[in-house]
Amino acid sequence: MESAMAVDVGVLDPELLQLPDLPSPPTKPVACRMRLEDLFTQWLSLPDTHRLVLSLLEDAKAGLVLPVPSSSPGNGNSGGAMSALPGMFAVGSTPPLSPRSTSGSPLSPKSPMKRTGASTGSPLKRASEPIREHIPQFYFPNGPPAPQDMAEQCLKRIDQLFAGHSYGLPLSAFAPVTKEVCKLPSFFSSCLFKKIDVEDTGLVTRDRFIEYWLEQNMLTSDMASRIFNVLKKPDKKYITQEDFKPILKELLMTHRGLEFLHDTPEFQERYGWLICLVFFFVVAQIILFLCLLLFFLFAAETVMYRIFYHVNRSGNGRLLLRELRRSNLVAALLQVDEEEDINKVLKYFSYEHFYVIYCKFWELDTDHDFLIDKTDLLRYGNHALTFRIVERIFSQVPRKFTSSVEGKMGYEDFVWFILSEEDKTSEPSLEYWFKCIDLDCDGVVTPNEMQYFYEEQLHRMECLAQDPVLFEDIVCQMTDMICPEKQGQLTLRDLKRCKLSGNFFNILFNLNKFVAFETRDPFLIRQEREDPTLTEWDRFAHQEYIRLSMEEDAEDASNGSAEVWDESLEAPF
Repeated sequence: MESAMAVDVGVLDPELLQLPDLPSPPTKPVACRMRLEDLFTQWLSLPDTHRLVLSLLEDAKAGLVLPVPSSSPGNGNSGGAMSALPGMFAVGSTPPLSPRSTSGSPLSPKSPMKRTGASTGSPLKRASEPIREHIPQFYFPNGPPAPQDMAEQCLKRIDQLFAGHSYGLPLSAFAPVTKEVCKLPSFFSSCLFKKIDVEDTGLVTRDRFIEYWLEQNMLTSDMASRIFNVLKKPDKKYITQEDFKPILKELLMTHRGLEFLHDTPEFQERYGWLICLVFFFVVAQIILFLCLLLFFLFAAETVMYRIFYHVNRSGNGRLLLRELRRSNLVAALLQVDEEEDINKVLKYFSYEHFYVIYCKFWELDTDHDFLIDKTDLLRYGNHALTFRIVERIFSQVPRKFTSSVEGKMGYEDFVWFILSEEDKTSEPSLEYWFKCIDLDCDGVVTPNEMQYFYEEQLHRMECLAQDPVLFEDIVCQMTDMICPEKQGQLTLRDLKRCKLSGNFFNILFNLNKFVAFETRDPFLIRQEREDPTLTEWDRFAHQEYIRLSMEEDAEDASNGSAEVWDESLEAPF
């Protein structure tokens, strides 16, 4: 019978047991078990418990299914409660507890150990409930909120700049806000202004600016995130070349180092006076304006192409935030805004670099249709490149042309070519030329592929009466220079590890640079070591700019100086 009446003691609530007061239970585990056994034995000795157990056993033998009550029995007299209990429990369920007594239990409401919580519920269950802790927010999609002191200081400066402009600031007065509050370059002013003035009212109010700058947590964002969010379109997660045009246009029109382009006497004399002799003066000024506009357009495009060449490593024309953070573009943008001499900003913005690229393109484009074919490119660098490498370039293996004319290279394609040709130490250049010489596009350059390009080099050396270097000898030299991980298989990873990878490509398809490397001048080597911060492109652009300037000066001297030109044309007017 005791086995039939086995009860899970862990679910018994001592508070509901109708038992007399007992001394406080011992603290030792063994004493606790004895205490529970005494309570259970005392409960079984009650007359009502005997009647309840017998009733349950009879119903169980008869196979009756007893319903489970929806609520616990009330606190009425024990007799009435006990008479209702047999029909309230299903077979196999936990036996009922004894009716609650108004006295006797150590945990009863009248006991000194009175609980402060609800009168029902097991303390064992209550202790098992998890404790909820408040975890502060640690992820902010738009950046963490600004500290109070920083926000107050920013608001104070905003109030000072917007003071006296109750209707808002116009674009002409918005530059201090861009520079002092947003800490962005000054030539971002118009782009930021249009970003906030979405309704195109021509004014930006204080509240609209605070809503954009502070409520979107732009104040606590890093500089790369600020520039990225200002440039990109609202529904995009990347920057395109079109997004750079507004800031580059403003840079060209406002930078102190480019003011000479607006009123250069030489430019106006060459294009203004000659045209005036044929057309009316107004027509000449219009043509002059169009020439300047075209010049600015090429300058802005050149900067854009250089930015995407170095920064957009995926090469898909979509500049991501992580690519912007990994690059030096943010530092270059801040530097060009502070530096008066734009030629000192060698990264992306140097006017001398643009001038060299544009003049090189103009020299090759003999028909001036702004397109270059294979014959034009073969003349580059005094016929330095082989016909086979030019064929690979025009097969668009290293990069698909942006030109819509079949078999011709546009200005953007030429910018990628000349940057890759004149600085073969950069990663974009290594990837460009590696795709050219990897004939089967399997990611590995074998000796057979090297020999395919070197055969033409060997033939050109024989035609120029130079001592030819056999391929067997040159391949050993290239292997020792690159030190590939696997013998006979050269990968892009091997080239990126080696500092002399540019010479590897020059040996295969650029004869002039190959010969220059074999007979290199110690003075040039020492000069390169004196300023290691300069890249091969920086040195090339500097030398070419000097050469082009000297040629231009010589042309001016042969045609007469500017002063002589002015004196001869001054009398009629």
